[in-house]
Amino acid sequence: MDKLTNYRDAIKTVIHRHSELQTANNPIETVPICDTEGDNYLLMAIGWNPSGRVHSISFHLRIRNEKIWIEWDGSEEGIALELVGLGIPKEDIVLGFYRPERREITEFAIA
Repeated sequence: MDKLTNYRDAIKTVIHRHSELQTANNPIETVPICDTEGDNYLLMAIGWNPSGRVHSISFHLRIRNEKIWIEWDGSEEGIALELVGLGIPKEDIVLGFYRPERREITEFAIA
């Protein structure tokens, strides 16, 4: 399996794993969005709660320059560690939600 196919499969595994965590009583729907042509992958939270409308991004990943960019991560454990657990090397994961100069102090790719 080539590198990009492996990365796409790993991202989809993580997104679908999180989308299945929804409980039966939760009025908020989790919606996985996998755009394999544009290589953008999102998990959305959509619905209503007592406070009002919910329409937010739980996390957003994309593949750019043969690396996985985590543009937003609202998960508790961290999507990067889940990807590493699926065999993605840290040097191919960019924490895009950090400023470029701050990425230097992480164990992950700078860009």
